[in-house]
Amino acid sequence: MRASTAGWIFAAPALIVLGVFFALPVASAFALSLTDFDLYALADLDNLRFVALGNYLELLQTPLFWKALGNTGYFVIIGVPLSIAVSLGAAMLLNARVARFKPLFRTALFAPVVTTLVAVAVIWRYLFHTSYGLVNWALGGIGIDPVDWLGDPRWAMPTIILFAVWKNFGYNMVILLAGLQAIPQDLYEAARIDGASRWQQFLHVTLPMLGPVLLVVGVITVSGYFQLFAEPYVMTRGDPLQSTVSVLYFMYEEGFMWWNLGRASAVAFLLFLIILAVTTVLLRIGRRKGAL
Repeated sequence: MRASTAGWIFAAPALIVLGVFFALPVASAFALSLTDFDLYALADLDNLRFVALGNYLELLQTPLFWKALGNTGYFVIIGVPLSIAVSLGAAMLLNARVARFKPLFRTALFAPVVTTLVAVAVIWRYLFHTSYGLVNWALGGIGIDPVDWLGDPRWAMPTIILFAVWKNFGYNMVILLAGLQAIPQDLYEAARIDGASRWQQFLHVTLPMLGPVLLVVGVITVSGYFQLFAEPYVMTRGDPLQSTVSVLYFMYEEGFMWWNLGRASAVAFLLFLIILAVTTVLLRIGRRKGAL
């Protein structure tokens, strides 16, 4: 038996699982996006019609879709750099030689990642409650009037961004910590001998050496943040004034509230194309900067 044949035999079970549970559902969802499948078609398939790209064209003319896309873009543009910055700061603190109780701090900082998102989102909703939330209580102690964090369109999305950063930064922190520990200490010693300050060491040693890791973290974080759903679903239900409606929340409403499953599938593939375009741009920028 040839080695290539044996390799295909060993890989066959995994390929079958991927085909059944990934490729087939994706192909089915794309086919669904080309139809007007809704509640009436679910009751009687004779009501199902092939509309080709009609769902996609209709979505591009829907103001709420563009509103959701803008909200998601705002969440990504602000949340991704903030999340990576917090993750890098925490990783550098844990990587410092003077840091004591590193395992304890590592566990404490990573704990939000493994907590149930819905449970902590409910807790945060009460923390930021206008009347009896601890945040407004603390602000009142220093003479600042209560803020309607989740009821004011100006503050609702920033509050969700703050929650998402707190919830997810620990995952990137672990990856960046591994990258920091892989940097040869000889480079820092040479930089110190040349008179480089800590800030100069960070700019000219740490960041260049972390380039590939930062690129991976950036791609993972961007793709994850574009899939914003649970946070606005639990904390605001897309309000106030639709300021926290994300693309996935819009897809949920189309598919599971109004049963427009064809349009919902079209939203999913449009979001996939957006994520693919953004990650491709990031990879090309990383390749130009020498991160790949």
